[in-house]
Order: sequence, then structure tokens, then C-alpha cells
Amino acid sequence: MSKVRIGIIGTGYIGNVHGRIYSGDERAEVSALFDIVPERTEAAARKIGGRVCGSRKELFEHCDAVLVCTPNKTHVEIATDAVSHGKHVFCEKPFAIGIDDARALLETAESGSGVFQVGHNRRYAPVYAKLKELLGEDKAHSAHIKMNRGELKNPVWTGDVNVTGGFLYETTIHLFDMMRFQFGEIEELVAYGSQHEYPELDEFSVIVKFKNGFHCTFASSSDASWLFPFERIEVFCHHRTILTQEMEHLIDSRGWDANFETLSWAMTEKEERWGYVQEDRAFIDAILEEKAPPVTALDGFKSVELVESVYEAIKSGNRIRFE
Repeated sequence: MSKVRIGIIGTGYIGNVHGRIYSGDERAEVSALFDIVPERTEAAARKIGGRVCGSRKELFEHCDAVLVCTPNKTHVEIATDAVSHGKHVFCEKPFAIGIDDARALLETAESGSGVFQVGHNRRYAPVYAKLKELLGEDKAHSAHIKMNRGELKNPVWTGDVNVTGGFLYETTIHLFDMMRFQFGEIEELVAYGSQHEYPELDEFSVIVKFKNGFHCTFASSSDASWLFPFERIEVFCHHRTILTQEMEHLIDSRGWDANFETLSWAMTEKEERWGYVQEDRAFIDAILEEKAPPVTALDGFKSVELVESVYEAIKSGNRIRFE
């Protein structure tokens, strides 16, 4: 069996994460790298291998699958180009910026001949996989979710809306996708937002109702300090609370007393604890087995739709309903 040749566009932090993982997968080969900063490409090649390419066109000539690991606002143009060249595509989140671009990329992805997977890594994180398993065994009633950042200063581009598309696209979109993954499709939401530290809306409170009757509150702050856990889901069942703490722990409290069970993945390597290893493996599985990936272009579109709906709800003051 020939190896899947991987081309990575964007050799910053996340491009190197995926590159390291694929360099250890016997079914794959990191074959080509391109970044608009040549020094970054050369540095990555020394660590993970691969041909240093001077253009996207050159990279396409030396790979079967393309990883789009560039800044948020470039994803649609690069992913569309890769699909048009007949490549399998792994597109880091967010799928797109804005509903029109998201719809256009969805149409492109679904008309392409290859696999198109979106990088919502948290779906694969053991803590969230375990939560999904537990919720399959019990009926949940409601939840409280938070997804905070301590600041938008490091790296500096996290506070630049011209790069990120907005705070919700950079961080919170992870748990917008997680809501659908854990609880199902959304029926309606109301949202409130305000601006404090940065030149954009940077604090959010959302109430969400799901089509199955489930409901939750969702809070996201851009300047909450890095108090652990910055990311948390609390799910409430019948005399039971299931609580996640980032990708580190899951606490399961059942019954009428104060006893609880703690499951921990704190000693697991970060790339596996955060789901990167598993999502990269799933991408290769989908290519070799000619099947749909676990996180599809439609999933990517839905996460963008949620982000845009929250912004619209705040702007209009209206309740947003989904078909």
C-alpha cells in the first residue's frame, strides 16, 4: 500500500503539530510544505521532513492530501483551490468566516472527489469522547458551558479581527461544534454581548434550545484570566452532574450524596489528550477506506452558522430560529 502524501500549507504551530503526528504514521508521508514565510517552511522541514515548496502550485504537484493550517480568513480560498486540484482536504477550524463563504465552501467540498474533513479536534479528545459515551447511557436535561480565554494578546493576531474573523471564530467555535456533537441539533437561541477590552464584541452570554427539548446556557469571555478550567461543560441529568475540566478531567457525581468519581487524562500526551492524534488518524482512515470523515464539511458549516447566528442575535436583539 502506498503512503498518503501529505502537503501542509501554513507551517506555524498547528501545522507543525499535524506534521509531527503524520511523520509518525506509517500510512502517511509528509511530502510537501508551503508557507508565505520561507524561513518558517524551512524550519518545519528540518523537524518533520517534506519538500520545501515555493508556491501552493508546487505543493499540489507533490501531495495527495492538503492540510489547510493558515490564518482563519484564508481557509476558504485555499481549501477551494485544493479541492479544484482533486486533493483530499483537511481544513483547520474555522471552516470559513461568514455564512456566504461557508455556504460556498460547503458546495465546493460536497462536489469534490476527495475527503474533506474539518479540524474540530475536541470531538476526539478522550474527555469529550467519554462524555458522549456517558450521555448515551443517561438522559441529560440541561447544561452550562463556558469557553474563555485569559487574554487576546498572545499571540498578537488572536486580537486582530481582520485575521480571526471575530473572537467567537477563534476560540468559542470549538464548543459550538461540541454542543451539536454532544446534544444534537439546535432549534433556537438568544444571545447578549458586550465590548470591554478589545475593539470587538468580547463577552457573550447565550441561551440555546435544542430540537430534542434539551437546553443550555453558554458563556464566553475574552479576558477572564487563565483560571483553570478555562473550558468546561456541566451536564445535568436525573440526580447526576457530569462535569468536564478542559481536556484534563471528567467528574461524575451520582445520587443524593456528595460522592463523585474522577477520570483523568492529565498524564496523557497533549496531542492525544487534545484529540489531534485521533483526528489525523481519522483523516487517513477516511482516505484509505473511501468513507466520509467523522467531522464533515456540513459540520464545519453548522459551526459557522452558529457563530453568525450569535452575532446576528446580539446585533438585532431577536431570537434566532433554525430550520
